[in-house]
Amino acid sequence: MSELLSSDRRIRILVVDDHPMLREGIAAAIARQSDMILVGEAMNGREAIETFRATRPDVTLMDLQMPDVDGVEAITAIRAEYPSARIIVLTTYKGDVQALRALKAGARGFLLKSAVRKQMMEAIRSVHAGRTVILPEVAQQIAEHAAADALSEREVEVLQCVALGAANKQVAHQLGLSEETVKVHMKHILEKLHASDRTHAVTIGLGRGIIQL
Repeated sequence: MSELLSSDRRIRILVVDDHPMLREGIAAAIARQSDMILVGEAMNGREAIETFRATRPDVTLMDLQMPDVDGVEAITAIRAEYPSARIIVLTTYKGDVQALRALKAGARGFLLKSAVRKQMMEAIRSVHAGRTVILPEVAQQIAEHAAADALSEREVEVLQCVALGAANKQVAHQLGLSEETVKVHMKHILEKLHASDRTHAVTIGLGRGIIQL
């Protein structure tokens, strides 16, 4: 009976990531914890929502960049249906914008995939206990840019095109804008990001998680 009670009290975990090897590594780490059990895996946001409904985990580890439905969309959908869901974001991006999107969607933790397994296991226990876990360097970035003007949706689209190597004329064609409008957007982007030129703006955008390649 004591063994059954011990098993029932284990933290039930769902792992969501489109890379099988990463899921396997986390599963192996969880298997070594006496107070945890893996109850499900999913490879994209759509599967995450379905698997969450089926397993009702205590804590979910969620990737952000996934095909079909991304992590933020999945977090939003899960939290809308299960407001008490406790979700920790696992990502390769430590930008403040990525973190804010996830936290606004309802995530209770934000960790890098490069985090050591011990740190990850401790984060699971902390979030399960009702606390929020954010890496110090991410929290610092959020604080540093709290007062900065956010890029508009259109400005993000323009910067994303520029990051992929498009010149103003090509950006205009891709987004259905005039070349002059694109130039105005770029001017605002440089001002908001305090960037010296287009390349600098792209570097800042990637570093803060505003855009991805």
